[in-house]
Amino acid sequence: MSLEINTQINTLGPRKIDSQLPYNGLEDDKQVQVFVDKDCSQEIEPQILSLEAAGPRKKLYFNPTQTKCAIVTCGGLCPGINDVIRAIVMEAHHAYHVPSIIGIPYGLEGFIHTFQHKFVELTPERVSDIHLFGGTILGSSRGPQNGEDIVDTMERCNINVLFVIGGDGTMKAAQMISQVVQQRGRKMAVIGIPKTIDNDINFIPQSFGFETAVYKATEAIECAHTEACGVPNGIGLVKLMGRESGFIAAQATLALKEVNFVLIPEATFQLEGPGGVLEALEDRLRTRGHAVVVTAEGAGQHLLEHNSATDPSGNVILGDIAVYLRKAIKKHLDSRGLRHTIKYIDPSYIIRSVPANSSDKVYCGFLGQYAVHAAMAGRTDMVVAKVQGQFVHLPFELVTRSRRKLNIYSDLWRAVLESTGQGMLKGMLPEDDTSKANA
Repeated sequence: MSLEINTQINTLGPRKIDSQLPYNGLEDDKQVQVFVDKDCSQEIEPQILSLEAAGPRKKLYFNPTQTKCAIVTCGGLCPGINDVIRAIVMEAHHAYHVPSIIGIPYGLEGFIHTFQHKFVELTPERVSDIHLFGGTILGSSRGPQNGEDIVDTMERCNINVLFVIGGDGTMKAAQMISQVVQQRGRKMAVIGIPKTIDNDINFIPQSFGFETAVYKATEAIECAHTEACGVPNGIGLVKLMGRESGFIAAQATLALKEVNFVLIPEATFQLEGPGGVLEALEDRLRTRGHAVVVTAEGAGQHLLEHNSATDPSGNVILGDIAVYLRKAIKKHLDSRGLRHTIKYIDPSYIIRSVPANSSDKVYCGFLGQYAVHAAMAGRTDMVVAKVQGQFVHLPFELVTRSRRKLNIYSDLWRAVLESTGQGMLKGMLPEDDTSKANA
């Protein structure tokens, strides 16, 4: 059964202030029609949704010259965070003449006075060149903080607008902050800019930084291929980021056609026996003399021991699939008397800490600008997103329902299987499709 989809965007109240922007804004009820399917969210049936268009409005809720904004970045690093910070500051300062924009240091813990982090005044001069660097100039942290304490700080500092940049867990935290604000009857806007290198935010087809991550991942795969070709029966093994979704692994595989096996969390592949990865890998080595294996970090967890421990963000700590694969491959090939060499590459921290490429920079610029437009118009409890080429507003409740995963019925996964030739292996397709393929 498809879940009810509510796309209504909350507002702080009537907009009575004329915008001074030198171009016409959108009417407040401007809607765009988008078709969403299981590639956007696997919890829904394909349907057309009406979403509120992002962009400047003719009437504002906040008086720009009396508005104070804050920006916070949370969770892991991702290419483009500094670009979003810069875009928000430049838009708020130059387009709306907002007098004060502060940066909250080291994630949500920056709001908690016991950590004694000092706020950063963000001016155009301060952020002018930060887009040239990776990471975030504000720092980041993981783990929950008390919503009441956060809003207490916002009240003491007279913050009117909070921009929250982060992933799935951060958007849930932003939703919690917004709820506390509403319970207190305060007129504060909370706007999210979704950030996840794994590309797993619900309803958002592509998050910023993902394109850069794929590009850097292909460099690692190319190195693995070179290493594999340099020795007899060389195996290049690359582990990429992707806790619950295999988008980086899949896209990088398609970008560089040197991958022979790609393993993702969504496909419960079989390792041993006929139709398993190990026998197929052995056959590849005997016929071609080298192979490249790409795995997402969350792949193959069904083969590993379950762990109930969690990280500071509440995510289950994953078993190390790369260590498991290296041992399993060696054991299998040694038992067959096949001499081989495994070259292992894990570029995860390199990928997530580099500056954004030109395409992601453009994307980040739009997100920052549209976030400011939404806030000044009194929108709240929402994120800015790009869906089917159109920038729209989505409520927190919609994007935090679940994590987006790669649809293994999709054209994307079909293309991956055709590129690697692994489509006949067990677990690479849904059970019914595999049986049909083997018939």
